[in-house]
Amino acid sequence: MTKPLASRIALVTGASRGIGYATSVALAKAGAHVVAVARTQGGLEELDDEIRKHGGSATLVPLSLTDYDGIARLGLALHERHGKLDILVGNAGTAGPSSPLGHIELKPWNDVMAINVTANFQLIRCMDPLLRQSDAGRAVFVTSGVAHKASAYLGPYAASKAALDALVRSWANETANTPLRVNLFSPGPIRTRMRAQVFPGEDPMTLDTPDMAAEFIVPMCAPEWTETGKLYDYKARTLRTFQPPA
Repeated sequence: MTKPLASRIALVTGASRGIGYATSVALAKAGAHVVAVARTQGGLEELDDEIRKHGGSATLVPLSLTDYDGIARLGLALHERHGKLDILVGNAGTAGPSSPLGHIELKPWNDVMAINVTANFQLIRCMDPLLRQSDAGRAVFVTSGVAHKASAYLGPYAASKAALDALVRSWANETANTPLRVNLFSPGPIRTRMRAQVFPGEDPMTLDTPDMAAEFIVPMCAPEWTETGKLYDYKARTLRTFQPPA
């Protein structure tokens, strides 16, 4: 039986753990060839073993997303090898410091923006032409509800995710009349290492797993998905036009 994402090429960032890992495995199970991007070679090798166990295939790309020239080289390599990209999942992110804004130095602020905003901007720049070569290009970026809650002591993370939301929505509007569909996914509290770092006192066993979140991301990557410029709120299990509260 033909798998639903057979012959699709899917690029996933932050693929070595958490939601990125789970989404990579789920996409591979659905038939996609996964281009897995992460900083840690060991985590990528574990992912490759898991994907192969399920009969899937992957290309491992050890790359820091602050290597913006490296992202451009990856785009060129995908063009030369596949001539297109069908799926982009922008998952990689960093929480940054949990401190009052007045106590945060400029470097950690810049570090958060480099990963959560600028790297995704570079991904859009470099992967847009490839996604347009697909008959049904799909892009999903992982955001956070904190972007518009503006939670205390999470200022850099909140600001970076708000910027990401605006960036992705602008791209969705620019491509609305093309086959490319661009959306946001807000996972809410999920059992990940980053969540544990931000909320160390939280019982992780009370949270949903990355695998559960991935089950909702994969349909957003399918050719049958027609919505664009929307946000899927995993916690509320709703898809909505993205409008921040007044």
